[in-house]
Amino acid sequence: MLTTLAIQNYRSLRDLVLPLSQLTVIVGANGTGKSSLYRALRLLADAGRNGAVAALAGEGGLPSTLWAGPEKIGRAVREGRSPVQPLQRTTAVGLRLGFSGDEFGYALDFGLPVPSRERRPTAFNLDPEYKRECVWHGPVLRPSALLADRSGTRVRIRDESGSWVEGGHSIALTDSMLSEFADPRRCPELLIVRDRVRAWRFYDHFRTDADAPGRQSRIGTRTWALDHDGGDLAAALRTIQESTDADALTTAIDDAFPGSSVEVATADGRFDLRFHQHGLLRPLSAAELSDGTLRYLLWAAALLSPRPPELLVLNEPETSLHPDLLPALAALITAAAKKTQLLVVSHSQLLVRFLEDASVLELEKDFGATVVAGQGRLDQPAWHWPKR
Repeated sequence: MLTTLAIQNYRSLRDLVLPLSQLTVIVGANGTGKSSLYRALRLLADAGRNGAVAALAGEGGLPSTLWAGPEKIGRAVREGRSPVQPLQRTTAVGLRLGFSGDEFGYALDFGLPVPSRERRPTAFNLDPEYKRECVWHGPVLRPSALLADRSGTRVRIRDESGSWVEGGHSIALTDSMLSEFADPRRCPELLIVRDRVRAWRFYDHFRTDADAPGRQSRIGTRTWALDHDGGDLAAALRTIQESTDADALTTAIDDAFPGSSVEVATADGRFDLRFHQHGLLRPLSAAELSDGTLRYLLWAAALLSPRPPELLVLNEPETSLHPDLLPALAALITAAAKKTQLLVVSHSQLLVRFLEDASVLELEKDFGATVVAGQGRLDQPAWHWPKR
């Protein structure tokens, strides 16, 4: 289980260190940084697939995602005696992301290319580069706990005796060592961390419009995890019905829509959803379902996966759901948290009240920077960033 999430200089997340529990809920007013936190976690997952650089490009590049405020906010500014001064950096540009748990920790440090006479002219001067990457054993980075260490193009790995050895070849500045050096023969721990990060699962704002993937009839295969767009909803629900979680799905639907049930019809390999509702003479197809009903079924398929990931992240699952459905959704989330670690970003205080055994972290703004309400320096989990 992850116990700490750390983010520095990503949008409004100037310097955030969060404690994580089995079920962590992030709340806060609009604009406090909840969406940025969700996207930062996705960037960490992209690093495991060597896609973080492309993901940053999709957000407008590293300069667009960096903290836009001053490096330091002095007492005069806080007391209103002086305006915030124009941005003048005295330290190297760096976007840092990391996490740790009881077993392993990982951190990366992105920066901009350093101009050099030795480098060929290029049009990609704004491509972010990996300045440092570290994987270590235990919850806190210490020199003695390091297992793999990357600085620029150089990677070194500890062997079985605890001695440092070179990774074997240099690494491109835009590639992650999680993808390039994860080899069971050289560093099995690096492979474990990579595979765990890649297995994180994210769900964010399922479409429910008339052309939504979840409303379409499709060829189906056994589906252990609902796709991010919900296009394999019928196959995912049928997989749950044929698993040991069939009763949980029946209960989840009856809790939300008393007297209702779901059937998945198959013909020539195509899977079609049939929703039986009390009082109707025929079942409704996915195309006929209301937006709220379809969205709830999508969340049920995601949360009742027979093969839950190590970390499941949900972004505003209450969107477009009637308040009467929130107790049933909360029950699904609470039950899922007994099988996997969950992080939920939510606007709904009502949903939060229905959740059991949840650790609630409220975000707020302090001079433009996202902070955890009531969290002082001594309340943060122990965390150390690797130095360049």
